[in-house]
Amino acid sequence: MNAPTELAKVIASQPDATLGYKDFQLGSFGFRRDEYFAHIAWKTRDGRPLSHTMDIGSFLRALMRDVGWGFFYGGVNFDDVFGTVNHYSSVDMQAGAFNGTMKAAGVDLLENFPTEQIRATFEQILNDWTNACFDPFAAPQETGTPYGRKNGNNTPAITRARELASRCVGLKGDLNLRSDERGAPVNRGFADVPQDQPELHPEPGFENEVHAFNLFGFLSRSQVTWNPSFTSVVKHSYMCPTTEEHILPIMHSNDRVEWFFQMSDEIAWDCADKNTGKPLARVIMKAGDMAAMPAYCRHQGYSPKRSMLLVWENGSPKLVYEIQNGEAPEVPVSF
Repeated sequence: MNAPTELAKVIASQPDATLGYKDFQLGSFGFRRDEYFAHIAWKTRDGRPLSHTMDIGSFLRALMRDVGWGFFYGGVNFDDVFGTVNHYSSVDMQAGAFNGTMKAAGVDLLENFPTEQIRATFEQILNDWTNACFDPFAAPQETGTPYGRKNGNNTPAITRARELASRCVGLKGDLNLRSDERGAPVNRGFADVPQDQPELHPEPGFENEVHAFNLFGFLSRSQVTWNPSFTSVVKHSYMCPTTEEHILPIMHSNDRVEWFFQMSDEIAWDCADKNTGKPLARVIMKAGDMAAMPAYCRHQGYSPKRSMLLVWENGSPKLVYEIQNGEAPEVPVSF
Protein backbone atom coordinates (compact mmCIF):
# COMPACT_ATOMS: atom_id res chain seq x y z
CA MET A 1 0.00 0.00 0.00
CA ASN A 2 1.37 3.39 -0.98
CA ALA A 3 1.74 6.03 1.75
CA PRO A 4 -0.74 8.96 1.66
CA THR A 5 2.03 11.36 0.60
CA GLU A 6 2.80 9.13 -2.38
CA LEU A 7 -0.87 8.96 -3.35
CA ALA A 8 -1.15 12.74 -3.26
CA LYS A 9 1.63 13.18 -5.82
CA VAL A 10 0.29 14.41 -9.14
CA ILE A 11 2.13 13.98 -12.42
CA ALA A 12 1.86 17.27 -14.30
CA SER A 13 3.90 19.03 -16.97
CA GLN A 14 5.09 22.60 -16.96
CA PRO A 15 2.47 25.06 -18.32
CA ASP A 16 2.27 25.15 -22.09
CA ALA A 17 4.29 28.12 -23.36
CA THR A 18 1.40 29.43 -25.50
CA LEU A 19 -1.86 28.27 -23.90
CA GLY A 20 -0.70 28.29 -20.27
CA TYR A 21 -2.27 24.99 -19.22
CA LYS A 22 -0.55 21.93 -17.77
CA ASP A 23 -0.86 18.36 -19.06
CA PHE A 24 -1.59 15.60 -16.54
CA GLN A 25 -1.00 11.85 -16.36
CA LEU A 26 -2.65 9.24 -14.14
CA GLY A 27 -1.89 5.59 -14.81
CA SER A 28 -2.35 4.94 -18.54
CA PHE A 29 -4.50 8.05 -19.01
CA GLY A 30 -3.22 11.42 -20.23
CA PHE A 31 -5.13 14.72 -20.02
CA ARG A 32 -4.53 17.83 -22.15
CA ARG A 33 -6.61 20.93 -22.85
CA ASP A 34 -6.49 23.61 -25.51
CA GLU A 35 -8.67 26.68 -25.97
CA TYR A 36 -11.87 24.71 -26.73
CA PHE A 37 -11.41 21.03 -25.87
CA ALA A 38 -10.22 18.50 -23.30
CA HIS A 39 -8.26 15.61 -24.83
CA ILE A 40 -8.05 12.26 -23.01
CA ALA A 41 -5.53 9.69 -24.28
CA TRP A 42 -4.98 6.06 -23.31
CA LYS A 43 -3.67 2.78 -24.61
CA THR A 44 -6.21 0.08 -25.31
CA ARG A 45 -6.05 -3.33 -23.73
CA ASP A 46 -4.01 -4.58 -26.70
CA GLY A 47 -1.64 -1.61 -26.58
CA ARG A 48 -3.03 0.65 -29.32
CA PRO A 49 -3.05 4.42 -28.68
CA LEU A 50 -6.52 5.97 -28.58
CA SER A 51 -7.90 9.38 -27.65
CA HIS A 52 -11.20 11.08 -26.91
CA THR A 53 -12.15 14.76 -27.17
CA MET A 54 -14.75 16.68 -25.15
CA ASP A 55 -15.90 20.29 -25.18
CA ILE A 56 -13.89 21.87 -22.34
CA GLY A 57 -16.99 23.39 -20.71
CA SER A 58 -18.75 20.02 -20.62
CA PHE A 59 -15.60 18.34 -19.30
CA LEU A 60 -15.08 20.88 -16.49
CA ARG A 61 -18.75 20.78 -15.43
CA ALA A 62 -18.58 16.97 -15.20
CA LEU A 63 -15.21 17.05 -13.43
CA MET A 64 -16.62 19.57 -10.94
CA ARG A 65 -19.43 17.17 -9.98
CA ASP A 66 -17.06 14.19 -9.68
CA VAL A 67 -14.74 16.14 -7.37
CA GLY A 68 -17.51 17.95 -5.46
CA TRP A 69 -19.56 14.81 -4.86
CA GLY A 70 -16.61 12.61 -3.85
CA PHE A 71 -17.24 10.37 -6.92
CA PHE A 72 -20.90 9.95 -5.87
CA TYR A 73 -22.91 6.71 -5.67
CA GLY A 74 -21.89 4.42 -8.53
CA GLY A 75 -20.77 5.72 -11.92
CA VAL A 76 -20.13 9.29 -13.05
CA ASN A 77 -20.07 9.22 -16.86
CA PHE A 78 -18.70 12.44 -18.33
CA ASP A 79 -20.25 11.31 -21.64
CA ASP A 80 -20.71 8.03 -23.56
CA VAL A 81 -16.97 7.29 -23.43
CA PHE A 82 -15.17 8.54 -20.30
CA GLY A 83 -15.99 8.37 -16.60
CA THR A 84 -15.43 6.95 -13.11
CA VAL A 85 -16.97 4.31 -10.86
CA ASN A 86 -16.86 4.69 -7.08
CA HIS A 87 -15.93 1.70 -4.91
CA TYR A 88 -15.83 3.91 -1.76
CA SER A 89 -12.14 3.28 -0.97
CA SER A 90 -10.93 3.23 -4.57
CA VAL A 91 -12.21 4.55 -7.90
CA ASP A 92 -12.20 3.05 -11.40
CA MET A 93 -11.31 5.42 -14.22
CA GLN A 94 -12.52 4.12 -17.55
CA ALA A 95 -12.73 4.94 -21.23
CA GLY A 96 -15.20 2.92 -23.27
CA ALA A 97 -15.71 0.25 -20.59
CA PHE A 98 -19.45 1.05 -20.45
CA ASN A 99 -19.86 1.73 -24.16
CA GLY A 100 -21.20 -1.39 -25.88
CA THR A 101 -19.54 -0.64 -29.22
CA MET A 102 -16.11 0.23 -27.82
CA LYS A 103 -16.23 -2.75 -25.46
CA ALA A 104 -17.00 -5.12 -28.33
CA ALA A 105 -14.15 -3.60 -30.38
CA GLY A 106 -11.69 -4.11 -27.51
CA VAL A 107 -10.59 -0.45 -27.45
CA ASP A 108 -11.74 0.26 -23.89
CA LEU A 109 -9.64 0.62 -20.75
CA LEU A 110 -10.46 0.52 -17.03
CA GLU A 111 -7.92 1.15 -14.28
CA ASN A 112 -8.44 1.31 -10.52
CA PHE A 113 -6.85 3.96 -8.27
CA PRO A 114 -6.93 4.68 -4.53
CA THR A 115 -9.46 7.45 -3.96
CA GLU A 116 -6.81 9.83 -2.60
CA GLN A 117 -4.71 9.47 -5.74
CA ILE A 118 -7.44 10.10 -8.33
CA ARG A 119 -8.93 12.89 -6.19
CA ALA A 120 -5.58 14.71 -6.01
CA THR A 121 -5.13 14.52 -9.79
CA PHE A 122 -8.70 15.58 -10.59
CA GLU A 123 -8.54 18.51 -8.14
CA GLN A 124 -5.37 19.82 -9.77
CA ILE A 125 -6.78 19.45 -13.30
CA LEU A 126 -9.92 21.31 -12.21
CA ASN A 127 -7.92 24.10 -10.58
CA ASP A 128 -5.45 24.52 -13.45
CA TRP A 129 -7.99 24.33 -16.29
CA THR A 130 -10.75 26.53 -14.74
CA ASN A 131 -10.17 30.20 -15.55
CA ALA A 132 -11.12 33.11 -13.31
CA CYS A 133 -14.25 33.93 -15.31
CA PHE A 134 -15.79 30.42 -15.32
CA ASP A 135 -17.81 28.70 -12.58
CA PRO A 136 -18.45 25.03 -13.50
CA PHE A 137 -21.15 24.73 -10.79
CA ALA A 138 -23.23 27.64 -12.17
CA ALA A 139 -25.92 27.69 -14.84
CA PRO A 140 -24.57 28.70 -18.28
CA GLN A 141 -26.37 32.08 -18.10
CA GLU A 142 -24.80 32.80 -14.70
CA THR A 143 -21.12 32.36 -15.53
CA GLY A 144 -18.45 33.41 -17.99
CA THR A 145 -16.82 31.38 -20.73
CA PRO A 146 -14.65 28.28 -20.17
CA TYR A 147 -12.84 28.88 -23.48
CA GLY A 148 -9.57 30.54 -24.34
CA ARG A 149 -6.06 30.64 -23.00
CA LYS A 150 -5.08 30.46 -19.34
CA ASN A 151 -6.57 33.38 -17.42
CA GLY A 152 -6.14 32.95 -13.67
CA ASN A 153 -8.05 30.54 -11.42
CA ASN A 154 -11.45 30.37 -9.72
CA THR A 155 -10.50 28.47 -6.57
CA PRO A 156 -13.36 29.84 -4.40
CA ALA A 157 -15.97 28.55 -6.87
CA ILE A 158 -14.49 25.07 -7.29
CA THR A 159 -13.86 24.53 -3.57
CA ARG A 160 -17.35 25.45 -2.30
CA ALA A 161 -18.21 23.29 0.70
CA ARG A 162 -21.18 21.07 -0.06
CA GLU A 163 -24.06 22.00 2.27
CA LEU A 164 -24.75 18.96 4.44
CA ALA A 165 -27.12 18.90 7.40
CA SER A 166 -26.44 16.34 10.11
CA ARG A 167 -30.13 16.26 11.20
CA CYS A 168 -32.11 19.06 9.56
CA VAL A 169 -31.43 22.46 8.01
CA GLY A 170 -32.13 25.30 10.45
CA LEU A 171 -32.14 23.12 13.57
CA LYS A 172 -30.11 24.56 16.43
CA GLY A 173 -26.43 23.69 15.95
CA ASP A 174 -27.03 22.39 12.40
CA LEU A 175 -26.71 23.87 8.90
CA ASN A 176 -28.03 27.45 8.83
CA LEU A 177 -30.82 28.66 6.58
CA ARG A 178 -29.77 30.61 3.47
CA SER A 179 -30.17 34.38 3.51
CA ASP A 180 -29.02 37.58 1.81
CA GLU A 181 -26.61 38.10 4.72
CA ARG A 182 -25.03 34.68 4.07
CA GLY A 183 -24.48 35.60 0.42
CA ALA A 184 -27.44 33.58 -0.88
CA PRO A 185 -29.94 35.91 -2.59
CA VAL A 186 -33.08 34.54 -4.24
CA ASN A 187 -32.23 33.23 -7.70
CA ARG A 188 -33.68 35.02 -10.74
CA GLY A 189 -35.70 31.90 -11.61
CA PHE A 190 -37.48 31.80 -8.24
CA ALA A 191 -38.38 35.46 -7.67
CA ASP A 192 -42.02 34.47 -6.96
CA VAL A 193 -41.21 31.91 -4.23
CA PRO A 194 -42.57 33.01 -0.78
CA GLN A 195 -39.84 33.43 1.83
CA ASP A 196 -41.96 33.22 4.99
CA GLN A 197 -41.15 30.49 7.51
CA PRO A 198 -43.64 28.11 9.21
CA GLU A 199 -44.80 28.85 12.78
CA LEU A 200 -43.63 26.40 15.44
CA HIS A 201 -45.33 25.93 18.83
CA PRO A 202 -43.52 22.98 20.50
CA GLU A 203 -44.41 21.86 23.98
CA PRO A 204 -41.90 22.98 26.65
CA GLY A 205 -38.88 20.68 26.66
CA PHE A 206 -39.18 19.82 22.94
CA GLU A 207 -37.91 23.11 21.49
CA ASN A 208 -34.82 21.43 20.02
CA GLU A 209 -36.65 18.30 18.82
CA VAL A 210 -39.51 19.78 16.77
CA HIS A 211 -38.51 21.72 13.69
CA ALA A 212 -39.76 22.94 10.31
CA PHE A 213 -38.45 25.26 7.62
CA ASN A 214 -39.50 26.60 4.22
CA LEU A 215 -37.82 24.14 1.82
CA PHE A 216 -38.98 26.06 -1.28
CA GLY A 217 -37.51 29.26 0.17
CA PHE A 218 -34.25 27.45 1.01
CA LEU A 219 -33.91 26.07 -2.52
CA SER A 220 -34.83 29.37 -4.17
CA ARG A 221 -31.55 30.73 -2.76
CA SER A 222 -29.29 28.02 -4.21
CA GLN A 223 -26.39 29.50 -6.18
CA VAL A 224 -25.45 26.26 -7.95
CA THR A 225 -27.15 23.73 -10.23
CA TRP A 226 -27.30 19.92 -10.28
CA ASN A 227 -25.71 19.72 -6.85
CA PRO A 228 -27.86 17.81 -4.33
CA SER A 229 -27.24 18.56 -0.66
CA PHE A 230 -28.49 16.96 2.53
CA THR A 231 -31.34 18.99 4.07
CA SER A 232 -32.53 16.26 6.45
CA VAL A 233 -30.89 13.06 7.63
CA VAL A 234 -32.51 10.13 9.44
CA LYS A 235 -29.95 7.34 9.82
CA HIS A 236 -29.12 6.47 6.15
CA SER A 237 -32.18 8.24 4.73
CA TYR A 238 -30.95 11.40 2.99
CA MET A 239 -33.24 14.08 1.56
CA CYS A 240 -31.13 15.77 -1.11
CA PRO A 241 -33.05 18.55 -2.91
CA THR A 242 -31.41 20.62 -5.58
CA THR A 243 -32.09 23.20 -8.25
CA GLU A 244 -31.60 22.24 -11.89
CA GLU A 245 -31.07 24.34 -15.01
CA HIS A 246 -29.77 23.36 -18.48
CA ILE A 247 -28.18 19.86 -18.65
CA LEU A 248 -27.05 17.50 -15.88
CA PRO A 249 -23.33 17.56 -16.78
CA ILE A 250 -22.94 13.81 -16.24
CA MET A 251 -24.82 10.58 -16.87
CA HIS A 252 -25.22 9.08 -13.42
CA SER A 253 -25.01 5.26 -13.27
CA ASN A 254 -26.83 4.13 -10.15
CA ASP A 255 -25.51 1.50 -7.77
CA ARG A 256 -28.79 1.67 -5.82
CA VAL A 257 -32.34 2.90 -6.38
CA GLU A 258 -32.68 6.69 -6.50
CA TRP A 259 -36.04 8.43 -5.98
CA PHE A 260 -36.99 11.74 -7.66
CA PHE A 261 -39.83 14.13 -6.70
CA GLN A 262 -40.29 17.01 -9.17
CA MET A 263 -41.13 19.97 -6.93
CA SER A 264 -41.50 22.62 -9.63
CA ASP A 265 -41.36 23.08 -13.41
CA GLU A 266 -40.12 20.23 -15.64
CA ILE A 267 -37.16 17.93 -16.32
CA ALA A 268 -36.81 15.43 -19.19
CA TRP A 269 -34.66 12.38 -18.43
CA ASP A 270 -32.83 10.08 -20.85
CA CYS A 271 -32.45 6.65 -19.23
CA ALA A 272 -30.17 3.88 -20.53
CA ASP A 273 -28.58 0.59 -19.50
CA LYS A 274 -25.62 1.54 -17.30
CA ASN A 275 -23.32 -1.14 -18.74
CA THR A 276 -23.91 -0.69 -22.47
CA GLY A 277 -25.57 2.71 -22.87
CA LYS A 278 -28.51 1.10 -24.73
CA PRO A 279 -31.52 3.46 -24.43
CA LEU A 280 -34.22 2.32 -21.98
CA ALA A 281 -36.69 5.18 -21.56
CA ARG A 282 -37.46 8.88 -21.92
CA VAL A 283 -39.10 10.19 -18.73
CA ILE A 284 -40.68 13.66 -18.67
CA MET A 285 -41.34 14.79 -15.09
CA LYS A 286 -43.63 17.75 -14.35
CA ALA A 287 -44.33 19.44 -11.03
CA GLY A 288 -45.82 16.88 -8.62
CA ASP A 289 -44.47 13.80 -10.48
CA MET A 290 -42.40 11.11 -8.77
CA ALA A 291 -40.08 8.53 -10.35
CA ALA A 292 -37.46 6.03 -9.28
CA MET A 293 -34.28 5.22 -11.17
CA PRO A 294 -33.39 1.51 -10.74
CA ALA A 295 -29.89 0.39 -9.86
CA TYR A 296 -29.23 -0.93 -13.38
CA CYS A 297 -29.72 2.36 -15.24
CA ARG A 298 -27.83 5.55 -16.09
CA HIS A 299 -29.70 8.82 -16.53
CA GLN A 300 -29.16 12.40 -17.69
CA GLY A 301 -31.62 15.28 -17.18
CA TYR A 302 -32.59 18.39 -19.18
CA SER A 303 -34.25 21.30 -17.37
CA PRO A 304 -35.43 24.07 -19.77
CA LYS A 305 -35.75 26.56 -16.90
CA ARG A 306 -34.56 26.50 -13.30
CA SER A 307 -36.54 23.85 -11.43
CA MET A 308 -36.59 22.18 -8.03
CA LEU A 309 -35.99 18.45 -7.64
CA LEU A 310 -36.04 16.43 -4.42
CA VAL A 311 -33.73 13.42 -4.57
CA TRP A 312 -34.04 10.73 -1.91
CA GLU A 313 -31.05 8.47 -1.32
CA ASN A 314 -30.61 5.38 0.83
CA GLY A 315 -27.01 6.05 1.77
CA SER A 316 -26.37 2.76 3.54
CA PRO A 317 -22.74 1.76 2.88
CA LYS A 318 -23.84 -1.90 2.73
CA LEU A 319 -26.59 -1.45 0.16
CA VAL A 320 -24.46 -1.55 -2.99
CA TYR A 321 -22.92 -4.85 -1.91
CA GLU A 322 -26.31 -6.28 -0.90
CA ILE A 323 -27.56 -5.51 -4.43
CA GLN A 324 -24.44 -7.05 -6.01
CA ASN A 325 -24.97 -10.22 -3.94
CA GLY A 326 -28.65 -10.43 -4.83
CA GLU A 327 -29.71 -9.73 -1.24
CA ALA A 328 -31.47 -6.46 -2.15
CA PRO A 329 -33.45 -5.64 -5.33
CA GLU A 330 -32.29 -3.38 -8.18
CA VAL A 331 -35.81 -1.97 -8.57
CA PRO A 332 -37.94 0.04 -6.13
CA VAL A 333 -40.99 -2.23 -6.41
CA SER A 334 -42.00 -5.45 -8.20
CA PHE A 335 -45.53 -5.82 -9.55
